[in-house]
Amino acid sequence: MKKTAVVTAGTAGIGLETALGLSAAGYAVTVVGRDPGRGARAVERVNATGPAHPARFLSADLASLDDVRALADRLAAEHAASGEPLNVLVNNVGAMFADRQDRAGVEASFVVNHLSPYLLTELLLPTLTASVPSRVVNVTSGAVGVAKRVFDAVEPPGGYYGFHWYGRAKLANLAYTFDLARRLDGTGVAVFAADPGGAATDMTNGTLADPKIVSPALRLMWPLVRRKFERSTSGPASVAARPSVVAATDASLSGRTGIVIGARATPVDPFRAATDPRLAEAVRRLSERYAPLAAV
Repeated sequence: MKKTAVVTAGTAGIGLETALGLSAAGYAVTVVGRDPGRGARAVERVNATGPAHPARFLSADLASLDDVRALADRLAAEHAASGEPLNVLVNNVGAMFADRQDRAGVEASFVVNHLSPYLLTELLLPTLTASVPSRVVNVTSGAVGVAKRVFDAVEPPGGYYGFHWYGRAKLANLAYTFDLARRLDGTGVAVFAADPGGAATDMTNGTLADPKIVSPALRLMWPLVRRKFERSTSGPASVAARPSVVAATDASLSGRTGIVIGARATPVDPFRAATDPRLAEAVRRLSERYAPLAAV
């Protein structure tokens, strides 16, 4: 039976390179994205490599939780009807905003970087469990290190600074990753985080050039901060995708879970704050409130 994988935000950048890597490893890859034109080009590029199984594109706006629910329903129904397993789910979606935005009344960075992958994963857990051994890979970021660690509400106190709020949403998702690994330990569904390190992508080429994304203290040092951003995002997306591909496919990870695959595509120590059960519980409460598994 063929192996299958789903890669969100897979039409360009790290997501597309992840899809290419999974396809080369023998997976039938479903690329998920918002733009059908970019999706068609991504699938054409994957299929031009002569894979064992052709890739396909599914359209979904991953900033819309309604679209996420519809996507999960479709994938679950297809796998139930075909009997094919869902072996790998790579939650690659990510976004950073220079100015505060909402999605259905909820701050956009938290929606895209945490609630969307959280909801898709939870809704697909029955399918993943029926497909064991299977893996969930959540793409994280070094920006978790500058995040406020208070999760009493979706939005932390203080002004809006896109880089820090992006890091906070990624921290929420990383805490969820470890919490999910604990919940599913022994089920055959393994859960990993993959840190791409950095690459030149649509997100990094745009938002990271705007000093508004950092706190006033860092803004005073903007020339130094900007150079650090430029150095850390100068690499190719193909290299940044390697941690996700390794997390999804490496046989040495069989039987293991709750591991971070770092930028060099090897296991690394987790960011300590993300392993705090109290933080995970706070994130879980927010997730269940703002992304209920049943649409309301």
